[in-house]
Amino acid sequence: MNYRQQQEPILFVCHSDDDIVNEIKTMNWDVRQFRHLTSSPPPSIMEDVQVGIIEISAHTNLDFIESFIRANTAVFWVAMVNKEKLDNAGVRYLLKNYFYDFHSNPPDFTRLKFVLGHALGMAQLCATERLAANDIAANESILGQSQSMFHLKQQLHKVATCQLPVLITGESGTGKELVAQQLHAASACADGPFIAVNCGALPAQLVQSELFGHEKGAFTGATQRKIGKFEAAHKGSLFLDEIGDLPLEEQVNLLRFLQEKTIERVGSHQSLHLDVRIIAATHVDLEAAVKEGRFREDLYFRLNVIRLKIPPLRQRGNDILMLARHFLGHQQNPHRLSFSEQAEVAMLQHNWSGNVRELLNRVQRASVMASGRYIQPIDLEIESGPPPTAGECLKAIREEAERDALARALNESQGKVSTVAKQLNISRATLYRLLDKHSLL
Repeated sequence: MNYRQQQEPILFVCHSDDDIVNEIKTMNWDVRQFRHLTSSPPPSIMEDVQVGIIEISAHTNLDFIESFIRANTAVFWVAMVNKEKLDNAGVRYLLKNYFYDFHSNPPDFTRLKFVLGHALGMAQLCATERLAANDIAANESILGQSQSMFHLKQQLHKVATCQLPVLITGESGTGKELVAQQLHAASACADGPFIAVNCGALPAQLVQSELFGHEKGAFTGATQRKIGKFEAAHKGSLFLDEIGDLPLEEQVNLLRFLQEKTIERVGSHQSLHLDVRIIAATHVDLEAAVKEGRFREDLYFRLNVIRLKIPPLRQRGNDILMLARHFLGHQQNPHRLSFSEQAEVAMLQHNWSGNVRELLNRVQRASVMASGRYIQPIDLEIESGPPPTAGECLKAIREEAERDALARALNESQGKVSTVAKQLNISRATLYRLLDKHSLL
């Protein structure tokens, strides 16, 4: 790559008029030109492209252009349209939904230069956000390709950059603390501490001291000043697990902190201002607890600003097998074990009332107790269903491979259906049928 290309932003141009393209080249762009766009350019052509121009004329295949743009959503597109085409409803739909701006042919180059510059600025701004998303993905510790987990990961990305309180709900063992850690790691306070507190495990008489700290002599046995969990989490995140078990009298102090961002140590009258993000989690129904008077309604609304719901393991389909193989791969055993087909069927049929924690425990147990090359349902201590026939085995393998391919493509394309259909070389109608079949819609 020469010096000019390194310094100038890259502009993709699809236009049949060489004079117009040559004029655009004088605007300090590194231009990649196509006279006509009848098939997708090689990936190397689209690499680092942030802004693009596409001519829409009588010969333009609107369906292909729509598919092409949806496959290159990071690019800010500007259309050049022959005036007569503006009467076409399909063209108007395309311009409204997929283009940053449009110009009539021949273009006003002064205005075009301004619009391209503005589009570049917006593209660079959005690129910064995508880099943040990539950082989250690179450090991702939450496994799962099911649609419910894909949705959760999308929510995590949106929530990570704000400092609002987050309430994580889900059954015991679904990984609420893992989600909280991921949320902290992707946030602006990632360099600060992550302090986790199990509200249900705190001794009733020491809750206030544990959370807010105490001064020397505040009570019998307080021989020195103690820093509480809130103060320890300054400039970071405080994860309050099982928030539903917090005593009512301490709920008042938590509410005051959420309102004023200040605390007082036990035995002190001096307010301390703290910068702490609150992440709370519970497996109980807080709405019911509010109705029963066990949880303050005003605190519930303060905590429930943003809510993340973690799906139970039994609703995550083949994620069960992905997690089981992941856990098995981290076990130290003298033989290289794998799961028998009967064990995999049994795991998919099991209710998993203990969710991911139960799955981990059963895999750890099986890695020790298995006597052969393959882990059997009895090693997992779960009941196996009726043994499948040869035909059912083949069908199950095909179904699993099909679903895995769909889920992987959805994750890689960030849910863009047109991109998935193109990647898998199937029609959109077929894709929608398969997504519905595997409950991925």
